[in-house]
Amino acid sequence: MDSLSELVNLLNNADKTLFRQFLQRKNKREDVKNLTLLDLIETDDIDDINKLYKPEKNKDAYHALRKRLQDNLLLFLSQKTFESSHAETYDALRLVVVGRFLLENDVHKVAFKCLDKAERLATHLEQFNLLNELLLLKLQYAHLEGAEDLDALTACFIQNQLHMQREAKLNMAYAFLRQELQAIHLQGKIVNLTSLVITTIRKYKISAQDLMTYKSIYQILFIANEYAAIQQNYGLIERYVKRTDEFMQGQADRKQSYLFYHISILYFLANFHLRQKDFARSASYLKEMMDLMETDSRYHEVFYLRYQLLRGLNLFFTGFANDAIGILQESLSKTNNRSKPEDIEDVRICLAMFLALCNNQQSLKQLTLLTRTDAWYEKKMGMLWTIRKNLMEILVHAQFSNIDVAMSRLNSFRRRYKKYLLKTSEERVLLFLKLVEKYLQKPDVVFDAAYRDQVLTLADKAENNDIFTLSFIAWLIARREKKTAYEVVLGLVRQKSQEIRIKN
Repeated sequence: MDSLSELVNLLNNADKTLFRQFLQRKNKREDVKNLTLLDLIETDDIDDINKLYKPEKNKDAYHALRKRLQDNLLLFLSQKTFESSHAETYDALRLVVVGRFLLENDVHKVAFKCLDKAERLATHLEQFNLLNELLLLKLQYAHLEGAEDLDALTACFIQNQLHMQREAKLNMAYAFLRQELQAIHLQGKIVNLTSLVITTIRKYKISAQDLMTYKSIYQILFIANEYAAIQQNYGLIERYVKRTDEFMQGQADRKQSYLFYHISILYFLANFHLRQKDFARSASYLKEMMDLMETDSRYHEVFYLRYQLLRGLNLFFTGFANDAIGILQESLSKTNNRSKPEDIEDVRICLAMFLALCNNQQSLKQLTLLTRTDAWYEKKMGMLWTIRKNLMEILVHAQFSNIDVAMSRLNSFRRRYKKYLLKTSEERVLLFLKLVEKYLQKPDVVFDAAYRDQVLTLADKAENNDIFTLSFIAWLIARREKKTAYEVVLGLVRQKSQEIRIKN
């Protein structure tokens, strides 16, 4: 999808009506084609250029029209966002804009009142960049009657500069960690997360106190969660989870301005305990998460699919498969053009997995709805996610007797990912693939003692304790035991959960 179509898809029906009115007001000539182009984009007409210009016309005119429409749409969106947003940050920004206008027009008394109110809001929200602009404006007009004391204003400005520097260091550290995470993910770079975090903190001269904020806790937990997902071992980040728990318990003041970070942290904690098979604790964090989501409709929409996904996974791996399937189906039915494609794909592949493990052929239909290219999935969802998707397609086609399709997918998978898997020391995936290939070539091999032992050895290895990895192994075991893979994986999860409890 091109960028102009993506922007148009951000508009609901009411927004589109307002945008048309916006264009009509701006159009000075009757032969302007921007409204016609908008209609063609909405109907996804691939032959739109021929309907706008005669074949002999240069394509430059068409591209110029698209550029003007995109510029107008960006202007409309910026005005709409600024005018309609009820976020306190925008309230503060509006007051600064009004304050500047009033000062420039010699309405000093009201202007300073506007700026004082904006300063209180920006301070409360820790919007240090906005505070910087506001304080500079106050300093510029500090000579006027009714202005703040210059010394007090200067001290406030210097203090805010320190806050800005601290936030800048945290953002640089976060950007560096994200870059390293990408190298781990795409290039198979081997690093120790704890050493990496400590080195980064020292590199950017970040103090322990700087790390004790909702935003910094969120950033570190985001990195830790991604790292654990790549390594498929959530035990590696347990120390970060414990520190997060301690931080959250010490926060008596739950400011609305931290709501995004607060909900995100609860999501990470719920996901961590899910992957550690502590389903009760995961569910308790999900309840907290929903309680906060319900306080603000904006965040309810942002986190709804992610919340439903974790809720479904908790139910599925505690024996309530039908409830879990129903939740994910309901979630997909409620998606709209504002739902993140990544969240939709996450829910859909999980639904396909649930159905396949329960031996339901509807899983094939769900897989056909995952229509994007592997390159898109690798970029947006990650290599691990894409590898699991491809493995699932092989297993599901084999499960429902599409052996030729399964073998073709297996060969394609090996060509595309073998080098990457060897580079990232993921030979276990290739071993699993070899066992699947043997089954495809000779289904009765599952009853051979040597084959059975290889499969059970995979299940016993500590690095294969993740619920998703166990689900793949359960598929192989189920072929021999004449059970559904769901029955097998529930047994494996209960066994692993007991082992964790005994160990702890």
